[in-house]
Amino acid sequence: MTSSKPWLAHYEAGVPAEINPGEYASLVDLLDQSFKQYAGRDMASFMGVHWTYEQVDELSHAFAAWLQARGLAKGARVALMMPNVPQYVVAIAAVLRAGYVVVNVNPLYTPRELEHQLKDSGAEAIVILENFATTLQEVVKRTPVRHIVLAAMGDLLPGLKGPLVNFVVRHVKKMVPAFSLPNTGGIQVTPFKKAIAQGRAAKYKRPDLKPDDIAFLQYTGGTTGVSKGATLLHRNVVANILQCEAWFKPELSKLGNEPLVAVCALPLYHIFALTACYMMGARMGSMNILIANPRDIPGFVKTLKGYRVNQFPAVNTLYNALANDPEFAKLDFSGLKVCNGGGMAVQQATADKWKKVTGCTIVEGYGLSETAPVATVNRLDLDGFNGAIGYPLSSTEVAILDDDGVHQPIGAVGEISIRGPQVMAGYWNRADETAKVMTADGFFRTGDIGVMDETGLVKIVDRKKDMILVSGFNVYPNEVEQVVNMHPAVMECAAVGIPDAKSGEAVKLYVVRKDSTLTEEQLKAFCHEQLTGYKCPKHIEFRTDLPKTNVGKILRRELRDEKKAA
Repeated sequence: MTSSKPWLAHYEAGVPAEINPGEYASLVDLLDQSFKQYAGRDMASFMGVHWTYEQVDELSHAFAAWLQARGLAKGARVALMMPNVPQYVVAIAAVLRAGYVVVNVNPLYTPRELEHQLKDSGAEAIVILENFATTLQEVVKRTPVRHIVLAAMGDLLPGLKGPLVNFVVRHVKKMVPAFSLPNTGGIQVTPFKKAIAQGRAAKYKRPDLKPDDIAFLQYTGGTTGVSKGATLLHRNVVANILQCEAWFKPELSKLGNEPLVAVCALPLYHIFALTACYMMGARMGSMNILIANPRDIPGFVKTLKGYRVNQFPAVNTLYNALANDPEFAKLDFSGLKVCNGGGMAVQQATADKWKKVTGCTIVEGYGLSETAPVATVNRLDLDGFNGAIGYPLSSTEVAILDDDGVHQPIGAVGEISIRGPQVMAGYWNRADETAKVMTADGFFRTGDIGVMDETGLVKIVDRKKDMILVSGFNVYPNEVEQVVNMHPAVMECAAVGIPDAKSGEAVKLYVVRKDSTLTEEQLKAFCHEQLTGYKCPKHIEFRTDLPKTNVGKILRRELRDEKKAA
């Protein structure tokens, strides 16, 4: 049992055992306080333009009033389908302030995926960047959407800059495929700027929101089947903001009262960025540098040149790409205090390279859409990579359970399970799926296999479904990948299990080389030095890239499916 909470003895000084999410009735109360408290500070930066908290406050009030004027009932779902642009920053606050539910949508969704999410959530309105309007065009008539707010990249940029950016995006870079959205049959299309202008003339009515009202439907990747909406209540998200604030404060307070500058390269539709960048940023009065396309490394580095960054949350693949970029290494890292790794396992090789380049340790944490998201984090004063996902946050319990839900002793391997105020209310309209993951005593079963040591530190061994069974022995892909990534000629890799006549399954390794002279034999010899025989890859395939989610998580499933199809 974990009821003794051994982790509490290992918290940094100043981190409380419990937080009080009841001090705010809703996220809107918390946001209102930040808009007032930090009015004169910059909240967001994009293409060299800055927006203050006061400006975002005014814009989001106007947009909230416009949404309310559409006659949507309290609790109506509004989808947001954009990359990291300032309209997104405005829209999140506006939807919540209007009393509605934010449904975050990956802008790179296929029509089939978008249709599923809009129907499943029952979204009546959508705010979409015109670059992705073709996707919506194909499905909108089959969904409940009646109000389309169409944004263009340069909408909120001042003077001639806005029209110029829109011209370049549309006609020079040709990033907006031709589209035709229906503006009849009960569907209304309104340009984003027009909605703001009309909203300024409309009357805003502050909704009466309670802690148990829904704030977000956060759709999970759907790797276990169809994509499901994690129902996050206002109190879940408020709790996680306060938990993260309590954990971060001792370290960030060392910067004094100067406004913090954070890099928002993770997409805001993803729960990691939503909490770590947007909500935490608003709570602490930070400025987020919005990066619309983090895959454009030269453009990304150019943007960062003008800033002294304090906080840099990212996933392993992004840290790896930047740490290996010679231009990135020339930036000023003197203000960098916190680098949070999450979303996927941070690799030792990446962590070591990042520390060497920036002088800052990547502090790994762990969470899921279902936990709003942060459940565990390493201490922020950690000096080097430890391969663990950290300690449970304030007011959070972690238990290691076996298949029957029995609590396992310290040191035993089992399913990481979480109980705390940040845990979702359940999956949207899916009581059966909710029942599968929630225990009778309120623990959420994550599907990740892990172990806890005597100090309460948690380590992931792997995903249940990613485990490879070689001759009856469990092989965890994370372990194999950690070893292979230590090879100096390897850029990144993925390990999956494939059918094998002799051993049931064998390990297959997909590798992107840093050095093109690396051979299969050399890599196999390296693995045999580091791993027991049954864990070593039997097959190695070199690739120019690996399939990834939009957040940069390597899709082992796609590699497995490819093999099955072959």
